Amino acid sequence: MVVKVGMADLNVCASPDSIITMGLGSCIGVILWDPVSKVCGMVHIMLPDSTAISQNTNRAKFADTGIEELLEKVLLSGATRSRLVAKIAGGAQMFSVNTNSPTLRIGERNAEATKAKLKELNIKLVAEDTGDKYGRTVEFFPATGEYHIRAIGREGKII
Repeated sequence: MVVKVGMADLNVCASPDSIITMGLGSCIGVILWDPVSKVCGMVHIMLPDSTAISQNTNRAKFADTGIEELLEKVLLSGATRSRLVAKIAGGAQMFSVNTNSPTLRIGERNAEATKAKLKELNIKLVAEDTGDKYGRTVEFFPATGEYHIRAIGREGKII
């Protein structure tokens, strides 16, 4: 079965299933994976920091709260905290704009916030495909740890 994750959403799965999200532009698809139990989770984050928004009810929307929520869910699904590793993809600069403005460099800020949160949680980032100027569709296979990345007009890759 293929488990789908929408924008500003998260979900978990285990081998032999896979987990997919589409339309990562400036958004980041974060995978937390336990290679022994073959349990994983994915969060599709849109923004770097929940503290900029008052009365936020969607924790998955932000890097800081979404990764914490994902961590809770993968642990409840049988992953072991000390074995978790992360893979990330997305964080593109989708529009040609003044990149001197931090507000408009949302993809880069999402990637930075994601890496900072993983470091804070002591989860090792083992692979990433971030940046550039194109959107991605990603699918993770917890049986093998392969993170498949597809983009229109580009050759697929596995990280």
